[in-house]
Amino acid sequence: MAASGTDETLLATALGETPPSDALSEQILDAAREQFMTFGLRRSTVDDVAKRAKVSRVTVYRRIGNKDNLVSACLLREYRRFVSDVDEAVAALPTMEDRLVAGFVAVLKHIREHPLVGGLLRLEPEIMLPFLTLESGPAFLAMRGYLADRLRHAQRAEGRPESDPTPVAELMVRITVSFLLNPVSCFELDDDEQVRAFARRYLVPLLNAG
Repeated sequence: MAASGTDETLLATALGETPPSDALSEQILDAAREQFMTFGLRRSTVDDVAKRAKVSRVTVYRRIGNKDNLVSACLLREYRRFVSDVDEAVAALPTMEDRLVAGFVAVLKHIREHPLVGGLLRLEPEIMLPFLTLESGPAFLAMRGYLADRLRHAQRAEGRPESDPTPVAELMVRITVSFLLNPVSCFELDDDEQVRAFARRYLVPLLNAG
């Protein structure tokens, strides 16, 4: 089954398959990224971003939107940038299982070490939560759509029975987000080997679910 129209649109945006945004929008998002990295979300306003971008507040609203829109746009842009790194990390692996394990390791490591996303997750997890859950829409759906698309391609490449991978993708994204937002756990995920062992034991079986 194909992904929904919404998922396909968000996935295309996340993977950079749409034309690049204009220079002014990029300038605003660059400023927002620096503002959020320096002062966090709670202490940042649209006015702060506008001043840093050297544009008017009205321009920010017209190009991007309100503060929530700025955060979502920043997260989607950062997400789009690291998708290629994750794809590169798993591309040469022979099976869907191996790619899933390596991808989970790459995603956790990348986000934890990311100066914007990882920093905000550590400092303001309660504020980041709405942007990384289904209720927020874009970021969650982009992650779910990306993973579902990769699982769908793997099904076809390996001659597996085709089924809708969206539920499995959603479970995997929710598990990942949960560990990122609240790392305190009975599972030890302090290094790549521990993360790899967790993924092989608990995530790989999901591929055969449903």
